[in-house]
Amino acid sequence: MGYDQLKLDNQLCFPVYAASRLITREYQPLLDNLEITYPQYLVLLVLWESDRLSVNDIAKKLILNTNTITPLLKRMEQQGLILRKRSETDERKVMVHLSSKGLNLKEKASEIPQELAKRLSESNIEMNDLIQLKESLDSIISFLSK
Repeated sequence: MGYDQLKLDNQLCFPVYAASRLITREYQPLLDNLEITYPQYLVLLVLWESDRLSVNDIAKKLILNTNTITPLLKRMEQQGLILRKRSETDERKVMVHLSSKGLNLKEKASEIPQELAKRLSESNIEMNDLIQLKESLDSIISFLSK
């Protein structure tokens, strides 16, 4: 019996993992200008779309456990990017909303997606292929998140 199924080149997970790490690496210089990390950028994206969310709602959107996101949110609060406070209607919930500093980063961050697209356009990958890849990954995420 052969073990070709165990070769790294035959794995779906590795190119997804490697691409994720390399794309994150491309984001970092852009995020350094904002003095934020990639995970902080993701939280800000969620809050720019819909401010005043519970920790659980943010974790769900980012497909993270609350014990993973809580330290991240604490650091963001210390940096003055967000505010956290207990819900007035349910003491068990911690609500998160943008501070003025976090809200003001939105304008600067608005250039990041175009900059990343510009960097990727220097490759031989067509924009339609990237859109199709994103749609395929969205389908996989949706299926696996059930």
